[in-house]
Amino acid sequence: MTFSTEPAPVDILLVEDDPGDELMTREAFEDNKIGNTLHVVRDGQEALDFLYQRGAHEGAPRPDLILLDLNLPKYDGRQVLEQIKSDESLTHIPVVVLTTSSAEEDILRSYRLHANAYVTKPVDLEQFIAAIRKIDDFFVTVVRLPRP
Repeated sequence: MTFSTEPAPVDILLVEDDPGDELMTREAFEDNKIGNTLHVVRDGQEALDFLYQRGAHEGAPRPDLILLDLNLPKYDGRQVLEQIKSDESLTHIPVVVLTTSSAEEDILRSYRLHANAYVTKPVDLEQFIAAIRKIDDFFVTVVRLPRP
């Protein structure tokens, strides 16, 4: 019997309204040859629809990891994070806040809402790609994610 040491591919939900940041995240995944599936939603309402498999997202996979921007239309990232971490069916999903804000109040509030990590988006493309790689390395390779 043989066992693979390769981590199983995971479904990652990117909640991001900025097309440039979405593109950089996609490039980071492609650059790093990350075999995970990246699903993208562009606002807080769409994030909740994806998570609850409503409307256009009926049958969507349950993500193994969520990359969440704070500044979103409709529901902001704080509201989405609060909903995720207060719902017993979603609370186990790790949420990495990935945002341009380095405000101490946003960092503190995100952790109070039980974010698993808070990452300020680097402006430089190479640094941004490196940050995405580190998130992937840690949450996909180093730690074990819960499998429902």
